[in-house]
Amino acid sequence: MKRIAILGSTGSIGQSALAVVEAHPDRLEVVGLAAGENAELFAAQIARYRPRVAAMASGAALDRLRRHGVPDVAVAGNGREGLVAVASHPDADLVLCASSGTEALEATLAAIEHGKTIALANKEVLVMAGAIVAEAARRHGVAILPVDSEHNAVHQCLHGRQPSELKRLILTASGGPFRGRSSSELIDASPDDALKHPTWRMGRKITIDSATLMNKGLEVIEAHWLFGVRANQIDVVIHPQSVVHSMVELTDGSIIAQLGVTDMRLPIQYAFSYPDRWPAPLPPLDIAAAAPLEFALPDTEAFPCLRLAYRALEAERSLPVVLNAANEVAVSRFLEGRIGFTSIAQVIERTMDVHSPAEVTTLEQVRAVDRWARVCALELARGVELKV
Repeated sequence: MKRIAILGSTGSIGQSALAVVEAHPDRLEVVGLAAGENAELFAAQIARYRPRVAAMASGAALDRLRRHGVPDVAVAGNGREGLVAVASHPDADLVLCASSGTEALEATLAAIEHGKTIALANKEVLVMAGAIVAEAARRHGVAILPVDSEHNAVHQCLHGRQPSELKRLILTASGGPFRGRSSSELIDASPDDALKHPTWRMGRKITIDSATLMNKGLEVIEAHWLFGVRANQIDVVIHPQSVVHSMVELTDGSIIAQLGVTDMRLPIQYAFSYPDRWPAPLPPLDIAAAAPLEFALPDTEAFPCLRLAYRALEAERSLPVVLNAANEVAVSRFLEGRIGFTSIAQVIERTMDVHSPAEVTTLEQVRAVDRWARVCALELARGVELKV
């Protein structure tokens, strides 16, 4: 029996994780849950799974939760402190980090320091603090198991192989809702257009990241820390069918690919069951029906965010923090209808241009750079606001 704590239980990844728990009640037990602001859904989850510890994003959310009359559970608090309490609870063996944004940084490190296995679905943790998290995991002998479908696929392809066998990682991208469009065709793209992802059902922010290809750029940075590869060893290809989740090229030129149905329960279950494999309550992949499988190079002129992510990774130090913070600000302004789709990359690039990369070896330094970048990006975004 593996005892699981889930950070972000009311989000799409968290709900899929609980579906995996439902499918394996003899193997998995929920001991901790943390959620954002959805008190109604969280109350139902607490009633169903009876965790020993729970937390929410804010005090107001906790007040709404208590009005639902939740059963006896140790409410650990709210905000970052609540996340840390859930992640470090002594009964948890594995912590699924699925909360959005940067709030889970401290909680992830706390879980590592307490020897918990990490199932990582939160890109920002490694994008912002990859060196800090990787060093902590090494020091405490903790495994970080990727849940993102692409990195999970790479992990499966590399299982049992020596690092010396690896030549190149090939991350696949669906291309998002604007695949094939030129930069001039994207100028008038609306938030509603950008939120119509052709394959995956995700949260609003990550769906916009998929439309700009920033999501893939963040995954490139994440892959660097997960698998110890350089930027020039990570390639991205557009694969609209989303059947091949990623590939690995070995030193002899052989390419190993992981294929599967487009359902996040599969990589979540892999992380929960690793190193074992369990039967999954999913239909098998019909490879004939999935054909043909197409692959193409990404258009970094129309989608410059991918190029910016490579730039941040090659510079390392504090530039990935700036990239992530500026992207979050720009995406938020786009979703609010304040800036255009193509302005997202402009805001990010201009913020990066005015930043002088510096070493970031502590979370305090990461947070300071993050705050600076958000203020800078917000000011730059005001300069490209749409006229209404």
